[in-house]
Amino acid sequence: MTTELYIRTFNEYLNGFWQLIIEYSPKLISAFLVLFVGLYAIRFINRVVRKIMIKRELDPTLSKFLADILLWILRVLLFVTFISKLGIETSSFVAILGAAGLAVGLSLQGSLSNFAGGMLIILFKPFRVGDTIEAQGVIGTVSEIQIFVTRLISGNNQTIFVPNGALSNGTIINYSMQGTRRVDLVFSLSYDTNIKTAKEIVMKVMREHPKVLKNPEPEVAIKTLTDNAIHLAIRPWSKNLDFGIVSSDILENCKEAFENAGIRTQPFTIESSKDD
Repeated sequence: MTTELYIRTFNEYLNGFWQLIIEYSPKLISAFLVLFVGLYAIRFINRVVRKIMIKRELDPTLSKFLADILLWILRVLLFVTFISKLGIETSSFVAILGAAGLAVGLSLQGSLSNFAGGMLIILFKPFRVGDTIEAQGVIGTVSEIQIFVTRLISGNNQTIFVPNGALSNGTIINYSMQGTRRVDLVFSLSYDTNIKTAKEIVMKVMREHPKVLKNPEPEVAIKTLTDNAIHLAIRPWSKNLDFGIVSSDILENCKEAFENAGIRTQPFTIESSKDD
């Protein structure tokens, strides 16, 4: 008797299970059909959007950022549609998702600040990939602008990651934006130096250098008079790529020209990259 009861109960559960599958299968099939078609459509839309942005010559970083944002928005919409097709109530799910998003946002305030900073940098373009900038106490060439950080390569080939939040809210010196740059050098000369002769020597050295620009014209002037020396400011202009070469060559050539003319320099030479 007990065995017959178990068998009857099992058959009832089995029949109920098959009945549930039969009733639920249309929703299941339609939900997965929407999922697969939606994934294919998202990939197709993403490729089309990227091609349009490339054709319109948008900034590569901005194009990638917008395409990624669109991709994730479409994926979230597809997921909500998928669970709706399964018969799951979406209103409560959206409320849970919103609460989870708020909690995550509060715990990731620093990351959100960097995210907002990355958007500002991409939109307003204070610098581009390939520019040499100085910010947050570091100098380097921009190799990549990511959503949360900007990657710089320093002069000694070190990789520097600067958070976009601090970068967008701080002072940025872009050495590449204008295309040219002034080299600021200072020579320390003794007081028995003929200033006019020293200036002529420096101007001759700068005018003969092939990488010193003729326009703007190079300058030489007395910067300061100290207790034991005359500080002579030397200011040639160069293209950004030639800045290091011009700086080094002018120092070397001026020192050699002063020695040949019998002009005595003080035992130290100051080089400054700041504007006077």
